[in-house]
Amino acid sequence: MNRFALLLLLAALPVFAQVPLSETVDIPAGAFTMGSNDGPQDERPAHEVTLRAYAIDRFPVTNAQFADFLNAQLAKAGPPAALYDMNDPDARIRRQGERWVADRGYENHPAVEVSWAGALHYCRANGKRLPTEAEWEKAARGADARRYPWGNELPERRRAQFAAGWNETAPVDAHPAGASPYGVREMSGNVWEWVSSAYRPYPYSATDGREDPKPGLVRGTRGGGHDSPTSEITTTQRGRDLSRNPAAGHHNIGFRCAR
Repeated sequence: MNRFALLLLLAALPVFAQVPLSETVDIPAGAFTMGSNDGPQDERPAHEVTLRAYAIDRFPVTNAQFADFLNAQLAKAGPPAALYDMNDPDARIRRQGERWVADRGYENHPAVEVSWAGALHYCRANGKRLPTEAEWEKAARGADARRYPWGNELPERRRAQFAAGWNETAPVDAHPAGASPYGVREMSGNVWEWVSSAYRPYPYSATDGREDPKPGLVRGTRGGGHDSPTSEITTTQRGRDLSRNPAAGHHNIGFRCAR
């Protein structure tokens, strides 16, 4: 094959994200400021939390990734009704014959309509777990107590998906300018994200029962969604006014994993 023919062949190949969507980012051990003294009451008080080193997914889990999980789950345990609100019209993953398939054009968008249990089981099936609320916040804001993942500048469209219409999510790799100080993406807007922690008052403590995985506890959600105003896409926002029954899926809640 001559060089010209090879270039034509390469040009015809589909373009993929340069960074694999399943890649994790290492977050170093150390202290950071969690919460805020000038935000809503559930963000107060600002307090120091020290964490061990951990890793977190660079991107939220996508519809295509969760569809693969549903197909594996179906082969093991039948229809995954408790894991995914399959009949909700806002869902972007649908049954086609014997398989689950992401809607065309939404394969690379964050998976929504996943219950808290569904997020938990997905992470476990991939050798990971849901991040704690403290882990999520440190990965988003770093050690300098920034208001947004990119710093303290006001949000703009090149940095986050926010103030958009119902179900108007964006691809998970659409906003590189909105990366956190560690390079973690889409932590502001697009979809809220389930965390392992129960929604309880601050100060945060991993030993006060909020990390108990028993069902029924209302769980934390972080980061804001595609239909959130700017006040809800900060690094400290906890989703106090968000509808988030942990046994159900929601049109604006997704997740990512940690380990």
